[in-house]
Amino acid sequence: MAVVVIKVLSVVFASFLVLVASADTTYNIHEIPEEIISNGYPAERHHVVTEDGYILELHRIPRGKDGSSSNRPVVFLMHGLLSSSQAFIAIGPKSGVAYNLADAGFDVWMGNARGNRLSRNHTLLNPNDPSEKFQFFNFSFEEIGMTDVAAMVDYALEVSGQSQLHYIGHSQGGTVFLVLTSMKREYNEKIKSAHLLAGVGYQDHFPNKNISQLALFTDIIYQMSLSLGIVELFPPNTTAQTNRIEPDFCAGDSRYAQICEMLGIRELMANDVNNDTEPKTEVAGASLKQVAHFGQNIRDRSFRRWNFGALKNLAVYGQLIPPKYDLSLIRTNVTMHYTVADTLLDERDVLAMAADIPNAKVRKVAKDTFLHGDFVAADDCKELVTDYIIEAMLQVEENLLQNKPTEAQAILPNGDVISKDAADVIPLGTPIEKPSQSSSTNVASNLLLKTCLVFLSMVILY
Repeated sequence: MAVVVIKVLSVVFASFLVLVASADTTYNIHEIPEEIISNGYPAERHHVVTEDGYILELHRIPRGKDGSSSNRPVVFLMHGLLSSSQAFIAIGPKSGVAYNLADAGFDVWMGNARGNRLSRNHTLLNPNDPSEKFQFFNFSFEEIGMTDVAAMVDYALEVSGQSQLHYIGHSQGGTVFLVLTSMKREYNEKIKSAHLLAGVGYQDHFPNKNISQLALFTDIIYQMSLSLGIVELFPPNTTAQTNRIEPDFCAGDSRYAQICEMLGIRELMANDVNNDTEPKTEVAGASLKQVAHFGQNIRDRSFRRWNFGALKNLAVYGQLIPPKYDLSLIRTNVTMHYTVADTLLDERDVLAMAADIPNAKVRKVAKDTFLHGDFVAADDCKELVTDYIIEAMLQVEENLLQNKPTEAQAILPNGDVISKDAADVIPLGTPIEKPSQSSSTNVASNLLLKTCLVFLSMVILY
């Protein structure tokens, strides 16, 4: 893929900066490399321009505090919805995923999706322009996967001089991996192994009932929001720190609090980390269409491409219903990490995805209270998740040196490992019945009435 590359390296002697940096310094989302350097690690800031003009920021930790930067295997980290690369360093060097990987001998790259605070730039479009913002933010997780992640993976490989890398994606970071490797199958050859941390894909058993009810009216809410000029979630004028941000301000204006409520933002931003102290991360923003695309899939109990409506679907896809992402086309060795306490991803959907991916295994976190955000933000994520990933990736490196194949296996909750070919490895369980018409009529009617009233009031008042 032809990409225009802008490379800005900020390699500084870490020991010197540690001496001059104040221990009480607070770094914001635009100072991630500076924060990394203040903790004694080398850091670089890079930029990539995608084929459709989005300028993406990447961060790199080329080595650990004391290691050499030569011939280190590359690992690429991708954040979740409303997040950024900051998620992988926020809890500090002791348990931060990026720091742990660098200390284990990896060349660590962290991406940022188009539209978040760090990748909110374009060669032609101005996201702040009242007209151009509609085109700038007209993307969902599909464009992030097929274009952004593809460009960043290619760039990391080019700069490092390597032909393959390891991939770690949290939440939507797992979603975009599934999109990329099923839609652009050549990228399976560029990824040695993938670890998806609560990677969202199949939505047959979505566990959050409130969001499921709101998703019934995803298309209505999305079109209503566009008519009010809302295309971006948590724009830069929103308060920076997560512990100060209110879900009601998701559109940057308190007048649209009801829109935020109907989008399920409060549910998405619920405190899903078990730490005693809140990690110092900032809400990085996203496009409205990203949330709407997830909403369509939750409503349809599927994992498929954007639904334009029957007529445009026919023109774009050649069929009335959007095609599903075909996970059977993924050839990368994938480990799907999950937890039973997750309110955004059901265990049965994880097992079903693993059943459809030819070289996949599942790993249940050995803590029943482990939450969706804990994979990157909990104090014990290192011992419960990251240490396993490091060991697994190092084993892949050893196997490659010895030309040994990597077998897809399933790791059961009790620690037993069973070949994925075994018939009883992936018990899908009893499917959840769709709500009957009678049981959902009142909920649907109330939501529809509320949506219409909110829209009417906004038209009258504003």
